[in-house]
Amino acid sequence: MISQTAIIDGITMRWVEEGAGLPVVLIHGIPTSPALWRHVIPRIRGVRCLAFEMVGYGDSMAEGEGRDISVARQADYLVAWLAHLNLDRAILVGHDLGGGVAQIAAVRHPERCAGLLLTNAIGYDSWPIPSVKALDAAASLVKHLPDTAGKQILRTMMYRGHDDNAIAGESLDLHWQCYARHQGTASLIRQVEALDVNDTLAVADALPSLKIPARVVWGVNDKFQKLEYGERFARDLKAPLQRIEGGLHFTPEDHPDVIADQIHLLIEDVRQAESTI
Repeated sequence: MISQTAIIDGITMRWVEEGAGLPVVLIHGIPTSPALWRHVIPRIRGVRCLAFEMVGYGDSMAEGEGRDISVARQADYLVAWLAHLNLDRAILVGHDLGGGVAQIAAVRHPERCAGLLLTNAIGYDSWPIPSVKALDAAASLVKHLPDTAGKQILRTMMYRGHDDNAIAGESLDLHWQCYARHQGTASLIRQVEALDVNDTLAVADALPSLKIPARVVWGVNDKFQKLEYGERFARDLKAPLQRIEGGLHFTPEDHPDVIADQIHLLIEDVRQAESTI
């Protein structure tokens, strides 16, 4: 995978990419980065995979200082980045907050979204989850805590959100490195303070009107984003729902084979739909 950087509208944006052909854009959530997709991208064939780094996340954390890094604004950043790369249409794949970004971008710019895959994504009124709300309520105090506290917060998220403890440990070490390089706990709290459920509520009623191929993949036992929301997405998007029995929240890390297989099926759906136009 190749790491890329571009200055777009005065913001340094980052992504990793591999392959060529139909663009498939992968969007991470909190508290991760494009590295969330490290086990998925090598399994995807015959397309151009681009894992977008949200502004204020990963190695772009410094770009979030003094900027709006809400989910709704991230959709604007994503579309500006797509335009910069001359990507008129792309398949959008979103996990967690990235799923919210993908929904908003698809509703606002349906001409740019060739297909949509959501996996354990935020949506409707499913978020912020109680533990994140508690962090937000105590943000003025928590942001000043040492980085050991921030890492412990991430540790709790990772071990509650992975069904594979070995991957949870790998993920914690990997994703914490970005926070450790960029103000640690303070950066995590800045991300939390930007979360607003109204961002997805604003597009919820428009989801059934999207006329695009879509798929939903869900870890059935997710404690953060409940299966009922995955079922609702499937109904609204008229999409098949692939349940991952025993799966928790971080499906791209615990179950990359399932995610890659569903992306391949969506690619086939998109190609078939476009061949009939």
